[in-house]
Amino acid sequence: MADISPKLVKDLREKTGAGMMDCKKALTETKGDLEAAVDWLRKKGLAAAAKKSGRVAAEGLVAVSCKDNHGAIVEVNAETDFVGSNEHFKKFATQVAELSIGVKGDLEALKKQAYPGANKTVEEELTHLVATIGENMGLRRAAYLEVSQGTVVPYVHSATAPGLGRLGVLVALESSAPKDKLEALGKQIAMHIAASQPIALSIDAVDPKEVERERAIFRDQALASGKPEEFIDKMVEGRLRKFYEESVLEEQVFVIDGKTRIKDVVANASKELNTPIKLAAFVRFGLGEGIEKEQTDFAAEVAAQLGK
Repeated sequence: MADISPKLVKDLREKTGAGMMDCKKALTETKGDLEAAVDWLRKKGLAAAAKKSGRVAAEGLVAVSCKDNHGAIVEVNAETDFVGSNEHFKKFATQVAELSIGVKGDLEALKKQAYPGANKTVEEELTHLVATIGENMGLRRAAYLEVSQGTVVPYVHSATAPGLGRLGVLVALESSAPKDKLEALGKQIAMHIAASQPIALSIDAVDPKEVERERAIFRDQALASGKPEEFIDKMVEGRLRKFYEESVLEEQVFVIDGKTRIKDVVANASKELNTPIKLAAFVRFGLGEGIEKEQTDFAAEVAAQLGK
């Protein structure tokens, strides 16, 4: 029998919102496999759809940089939110985003790039910042988008400085339409992406493993409903369609008008401009996604230091 630690139960509870005893039972049934336990709870109807990529807890900045038909986005992490307002840290994030275009988002190549105005590489400059500011930092991830014709549009939600914030998006539009029209369209789609968190551009782009996982959960839920076997497949396909509508960018309803699917927003823009427009790709970085920050009891720490 797997050893089910209190921390594992706590992690599952935070991830799903299910009760403590249900979480413990799920972990016992799945031999301590956290992701399998999430699925077990969902099949039993004991958890909301757990689609979080992780608790957002890491601090720092997301930075974007675009030049005509290419753009890059990076995430630079630090321990506290105070560092995100440090001018040296902000300058570093901005420079790194600009340099990332030249290496097409290759993180390892980016670390080896010469940092502007210093006789150091990007990685060495980051080490210098750590020593200067006194916090652990990391260049966590980078991404790059490019189109042969058209533009890559950046968007930072609630930007704290040009191209800097906690949530950044890039949208790549392939077209010969006027650049100002593409930028206006791209910004609206980017704002939608920031709000709606799609997992893929199109249905075909969804990871087949993710589709099978959802299908298996939907089937177990349908069987548990007690409906006749002949209705099960239709129920599963219906729920899968809803999954696509909620999770796939092209199938999502545009948050700005609340009625038009994103693929139709692009198609309508193509008609208005009398020029084909292709929504080629997107990237969305939310600061700290997937990083679990250790939760501390400040009162207990103080008491321990005082010897109480």
